[in-house]
Amino acid sequence: MLAVFLSLCTLASAQQVGTHEEEGHPGMALWTCDAGGCSKEMKSIVLDANWRWLHNGQYTNCYKDGDWDKTLCPDPVTCALNCHMEGNSEKQYKSTYGIQPVQDGIELDFVTTTKYGSNYGSRVYMLDDENHYQMFKLKNREFTLTADMAKMPCGLNGAVYFVEMDADGGKARSGGTNAAGAKYGTGYCDAQCPHDMKFMNGKANIVGWNASHDPPIGSWGICCAEMDIWEANSRATAYTPHPCSITGPYVCEGTECGDNSEDERYDGVCDKDGCDYNHYRLGDKQYYGRGNGFTVNSKKKLTVVTQFITEGNTDDGDLIDIRRFYVQDGRVIPNSNISIAGMTGDSVTDATCAAMKTAFGDINDFARKGGLKAMGEALQRGMVLVMSLWDDSDANMLWLDSDYPLDKDPSLPGVNRGPCRTDTGLPAYLRDKQLPYPRARVRYSKIKVGTLGSTFRAGGDEDDDEDDIYGDDRRLSEVHI
Repeated sequence: MLAVFLSLCTLASAQQVGTHEEEGHPGMALWTCDAGGCSKEMKSIVLDANWRWLHNGQYTNCYKDGDWDKTLCPDPVTCALNCHMEGNSEKQYKSTYGIQPVQDGIELDFVTTTKYGSNYGSRVYMLDDENHYQMFKLKNREFTLTADMAKMPCGLNGAVYFVEMDADGGKARSGGTNAAGAKYGTGYCDAQCPHDMKFMNGKANIVGWNASHDPPIGSWGICCAEMDIWEANSRATAYTPHPCSITGPYVCEGTECGDNSEDERYDGVCDKDGCDYNHYRLGDKQYYGRGNGFTVNSKKKLTVVTQFITEGNTDDGDLIDIRRFYVQDGRVIPNSNISIAGMTGDSVTDATCAAMKTAFGDINDFARKGGLKAMGEALQRGMVLVMSLWDDSDANMLWLDSDYPLDKDPSLPGVNRGPCRTDTGLPAYLRDKQLPYPRARVRYSKIKVGTLGSTFRAGGDEDDDEDDIYGDDRRLSEVHI
C-alpha cells in the first residue's frame, strides 16, 4: 500500500474499553480446502481502531477535529491509560461506516453520512474468536476470494491483503496499556510504516503530532511485512509482496521509517515499493477493465486465485514464486504475460522482479529486504487478513491506475500504470456529492484458503452483476470510472 487511510475527524482509536456501546462483529464465512473438498466455517470481522470514538470513559473526547486533548493526553502512556475506545453495534457498522454482510462476504461503502459527519472508506480484519485475529500461514498454499469491482471508479482502491500483525492486536506487547486488543481492531501495521495510527504498541502517537496534515500524523510509524493480494478499482489492479528486515510490528522513528525524504525511502526497514504485478504497467492494456473487450471484465464478479509456490513444494521450502489466476464466466483465466521489451514471465519471482526494476529504472529494494524468501518467512509466521476501501490523499492513487510519478515522461517504461486521468484520484473530487462516486462500494466474498489447486475450479458460480449505478458508457466516460 502506498498511502495511509482517512477516517472521520471526530473518531479515533483508543486503548481502554468504553462502556456506552457493546461491540458487535458482523459475520463472514471462511472456507478451508484440500484435495477432498472445502469446509465452511463462520468467522467475523472487526473495524480498525483508528475509526472509533475515543473518550475519557464518559463523554469528553480524547481526540477531536484531528488533534488530541492536551489534558487527557500529556504524554503517550498517560493518554493510553486515560482514553477509552468505544464499541460499535452491528447496526452501527452499517449506518456509520457502511460495512454490511452480503451473501458469503461483506460490502464496504465509500461514503456513509450521519448527523455527526461523513465517513470515507473503512478497514476491517477477520477474527478467529472474539479476542484474536484469524492467522493465515500461506506458504505452499493458495488464497482465493471473489470480488465485485463494478462500482469502483478511478482513484479508489478496494484492497485485500495480509500484514504481520499480532494475533491479539498487540495486547500482550503493550505491557498493560492496551486493554482493547483484537476485539476492537488494534495493532495495525504495514510496509508503508503508517504514521496516522493513533496508538502503537499501547502508546499514543502524540509526539510531533501534525493535525494539519491529511490525514493527521505523528512522529512514530508502525512497520511490518505486507502481502497485497488484491489492490484494484474497475480500471486497474496489482498484486504486490512487500518484505521487511524486521519481524512482526515494529515502531519506527526517523530514517528507519523510510519516509523523511525520498533519499531515505530505501533506508527504512520495509520495502515500500514492493514488486508489483500490474497487468497494465507490464504491457497488457486489454487484460483487465470495464467491459467484454477485456480478458477479465471488472463489471462482473471475478474470482482471484493467488498461489504461493515453495522450493520443493513443501511448507518449509523457501518461497520462490507467487502465481495468479482468475475465474470468470466459468473459465479459469491464466495471468497476463509481461510484454515489456527484454522481459518475459507471468508471475512474481525474484528474477522477474529484478528485471522489472531494471527496465523501469527503479531501485531494487525488494531484493535488499530479502525478496521472496523474506516474504515467505513472514507468510509462514502467520499474517492477518485485511479488507479495505480507501482513497489516497498522498498520491491520489496514481501509482495504481494512472501516470506515476508525475515528473516522469508517461512514455517511459513503468510510468503508465493504468488508463485513468491524473486528476480523477483527488479525494475532493471523489467525495463530490454531485458525482456518483460517494455511492461507490466494493464486495468481497467466498474467502478460501487451502492446498494448491483446491480452492477454485472451472464452471464457477459467480452471480450476474447488478445494474450499474454509473449508467451507460457515455455517462461512465464522463465521470471517469
